[in-house]
Amino acid sequence: QVQLVESGGGLVQAGGSLRLSCAASGRTFSRYHMGWFRQAPGKEREPVAAVSSGGIRYYADSAKGRFTISRDNAKNTLYLQMTSLLPEDTAVYYCAAESAINGHQLLNYRAYEYWGQGTQVTVFS
Repeated sequence: QVQLVESGGGLVQAGGSLRLSCAASGRTFSRYHMGWFRQAPGKEREPVAAVSSGGIRYYADSAKGRFTISRDNAKNTLYLQMTSLLPEDTAVYYCAAESAINGHQLLNYRAYEYWGQGTQVTVFS
């Protein structure tokens, strides 16, 4: 299995930027498909972005053009660079890992087995 620890969340003004990190330990990180998801109070968990083990990236519509997902397999770390942040981006952000997902399922949170504890992102106007 793999253990995931997110960091980098915080309080930021609308229009600002944050970079989230997700450090992975355990089995070979490069073999896992990875995703970022978020959950706001009272709302269902929703996808943000995902990257396959082969490096193919997928983005939710809300993230396209503003967020960039990347992975550094040498450092066992997943990143989410967020720019032009909006108040509606406020949520707890989670990273997730799974070794066996079909490509079209990478943005489906139900497909992932391993989760971090989450990091809070708060965007104020």
